[in-house]
Amino acid sequence: MEDNERLLQQFFSEMTSEPLADNGFTERVMRRLPAQKSWLARLWTPFCIATFVVLFIAFRGWELLAVHFEVMLRTMAVQPFSINLLMVFSVLFGLLFVGAGEVISSETVRKSF
Repeated sequence: MEDNERLLQQFFSEMTSEPLADNGFTERVMRRLPAQKSWLARLWTPFCIATFVVLFIAFRGWELLAVHFEVMLRTMAVQPFSINLLMVFSVLFGLLFVGAGEVISSETVRKSF
């Protein structure tokens, strides 16, 4: 297994050192990519936060949280923990968007150096 890994590393390291004969096209494209993604990376997180705030206000999120917290506290002693799948999927959906924005942001920053 280690020999296979070593051979693959050697093969790919040899292939990446050779420049492509494309008259500089690849380098021009790679120079332009971070500049095109940087505006998206800077706006993605505020967009997600603003969307969350608007939806939280529109659906009266504070009331939903209060009701769910009260129900959780009242039923905790009586029955095992219950999960509202809609709430779980909503939180995961929000985390997905924020996480995707952070990945885009970190990749943009990493490529710009």
